[in-house]
Amino acid sequence: MMAKSLFNAAEEVKVGRAKKNLLWFGIISLTMSFAGLTSAYVVSKERPDWISNFEIPPAFYVSLVLILLSSLTIHLGKKAVQKGRDSQGMILFIATFLLGVSFVVFQFVGFSEIIDSGYYFTGPTSNITTSFIYLVVLLHVAHVFGGLISLAVVIYNHYKQNYQNGKTLGIELAATFWHFIDAVWIYLFMFLYFVK
Repeated sequence: MMAKSLFNAAEEVKVGRAKKNLLWFGIISLTMSFAGLTSAYVVSKERPDWISNFEIPPAFYVSLVLILLSSLTIHLGKKAVQKGRDSQGMILFIATFLLGVSFVVFQFVGFSEIIDSGYYFTGPTSNITTSFIYLVVLLHVAHVFGGLISLAVVIYNHYKQNYQNGKTLGIELAATFWHFIDAVWIYLFMFLYFVK
């Protein structure tokens, strides 16, 4: 019986390590995708129709604050669950989810602000500058949706009390991915702010 329980524990460790490695492989692949897109952005700056005086819409600043706060809340939620403060963890996970949804909303508000400034993303009145911004930001929003799905799974599993006795792998994976999403938006925001 003791040997079987040791085998199960060793198997859990191996599965956990494999899942973490897969997540990091995905994160590295996604990082390379964003690096490639921003490199194409830099190369395209040499075009004569490039908008060099483009300003980041105010809603993107709000998005930056929201995603930073969400990174803090998921970190605190993970720590709360690891210390056995389950109700506090649940509140922080729900707060993270709501901040993530708010982030997405403000991304689309930002798109509206860009259009209101007279810059379009597609069509005959579009510009390569805004098309790149649209593509990169929408790609990031797609990953935020993936993060929101993982958060919903964490909230559900936490409600079902599946994160007991130190078994918090699901939370750790979701938190790592969410921090990655946060880091990507900081990178994109700084990139769009400084590279004109």
